[in-house]
Amino acid sequence: MKNRGSRRTLIGTVVSDKMDKTVVVRVERLVQDTRYKKYVRRYSRFMCHDEANDCTVGDRVRIIEHRPLSKRKRWKVQETVAKATGV
Repeated sequence: MKNRGSRRTLIGTVVSDKMDKTVVVRVERLVQDTRYKKYVRRYSRFMCHDEANDCTVGDRVRIIEHRPLSKRKRWKVQETVAKATGV
């Protein structure tokens, strides 16, 4: 059980925390346009398991691949990189 393979980790922003033990994390990446060679931002949304329910909207979190926990949850919050600031 020590070696679980190479599980992907991503860093993103929490955009929804309305569910119980689940947050929606938006991960952004830069993709080069094939025609104009300009870099464009693309976003992906992942439903992630948050066992402690301590993530709030605006937090920067690191997520890691995990076994399927429900129909759409295949990621888990590994750590909070930065807490949200503001109101």
